[in-house]
Amino acid sequence: MGLGNISISENYPEVSKDEMLAKLDVLKEPFLNNFNPDIKERIDRIKRVQALVEENFDEFHSALRSDFGSRHEQMSLVSDTMPVVNNAKYVLKNIKKWMKPEKRKPNFPLGLLGAKTFVQFQPYGVIGIISPWNFPLNLSIAPLIEVFAAGNNAMMKLSEFVPATSELTEKLINKYFSEKEVVVINGGPKTSQDFAGLPFDHLLFTGSTNVAKKVASEAAANLVPLTLELGGKSPVIVGPNAKMKKSVDKIMMGKLLNSGQICVSPDYVFVPENKTNEFIEHAKSHVQENYPTIKNNPDYTSIIHLNHYDRLRELIKDAEAKGATVVEINPANEDLSQQEHHKILPTLILNPTDDMQVMKEEIFGPLMPIKTYSDFDETIKYINKNPKALAIYYFGDDKNEINNVLENTSSGQAVINDVIFQFAMHDLPFGGVGPSGMGSYHGYDGFKNFSHKRSVLKGQNVLDAGKMVTAPFNESTEKNIKRLS
Repeated sequence: MGLGNISISENYPEVSKDEMLAKLDVLKEPFLNNFNPDIKERIDRIKRVQALVEENFDEFHSALRSDFGSRHEQMSLVSDTMPVVNNAKYVLKNIKKWMKPEKRKPNFPLGLLGAKTFVQFQPYGVIGIISPWNFPLNLSIAPLIEVFAAGNNAMMKLSEFVPATSELTEKLINKYFSEKEVVVINGGPKTSQDFAGLPFDHLLFTGSTNVAKKVASEAAANLVPLTLELGGKSPVIVGPNAKMKKSVDKIMMGKLLNSGQICVSPDYVFVPENKTNEFIEHAKSHVQENYPTIKNNPDYTSIIHLNHYDRLRELIKDAEAKGATVVEINPANEDLSQQEHHKILPTLILNPTDDMQVMKEEIFGPLMPIKTYSDFDETIKYINKNPKALAIYYFGDDKNEINNVLENTSSGQAVINDVIFQFAMHDLPFGGVGPSGMGSYHGYDGFKNFSHKRSVLKGQNVLDAGKMVTAPFNESTEKNIKRLS
């Protein structure tokens, strides 16, 4: 989720590892004294997170607009600020239930004799959070809510690519919380590397697969358990009998939301070979209706950074040079060669081949490769020969096709007749599989992910189980061993 190959100025201020270690020691100190915040403390923290965002909507939206260059405040409302508020409300509604020990069933016959087993949820301690630039609040402050719900403290490394938002977040965290609860770290690449190597009790990283490998390597020195929220190439399959206009409207909405700078954005699409032109025409109509202009339209988000803009332009050039047909959708026939912001037109790439960079890399922009198929099974085979995606999207109502996708592919999420909204479902775990991620969070799954699940056995006094299976061994102990094991 997010790209890790965008360079920034070498002069970006860094924070020393010693300084971060000192802050981490302050955060860890309460847990050395058996700190386990009760429900009142956890609720108070979550309410302060909610207030931090609700009371500063305008400041956050202004900072996000400044960082992106062109990003409508309603885009920030739907993707960054409101998701944090809604997550806080959901967690507050359910935390009392989540904190209760989870009953388990003891082996026969000990259960009949009074033994009890359950799982106790305990704080890990201090959770590290490394967040990306594409949704800088949603992917930093929203998981902080679940970290607090599980009773932990936190240290957050925010993205240097959104400096206004990161600096505002640090200022507000310092206002609403003490240094013994949560600390924000802002710094450049060296800071990020050192941060990943700190001795956290758990580390959540959201970003690219390539950077995740480096994070995992740094964390391994301290055996820090990881949750990795990554990305990858999320395919879309348009079934032969899908309602094309409705499907294309949803697909293009997902591709152009935040200009495609979303980890679960549709990356490329399979279309029946006789329906490519129909897809193209509906895509053009969708853009015309929703983005009649591009260049100075605040509704159309700009690309975050010049290097990322240049990277996307190179993907288009590479595909064109290798034989793809490129269709730029430009409703107002604007000239984008000279522009204030880094905007790229919605671009369809027809007949892409696997040697093109656009089919090798996660796109993270408004480019849509369109592959065709004659047999539905071709799509399944292609998806399965490539790294496991964060999401797979299918459009259509054919039950056999739906079952084929659900039963014969693997991905972090599978979505039928929609895109992206699975991320907003509070009661669904969010995460990838293999190269698209490790572990998951959101809602109850987030609470459990950031909790140590301690097994507890309460023995019974009716029977001494130890004497039943220990020496001297005889026929009776053998029977007991077989019965109790």
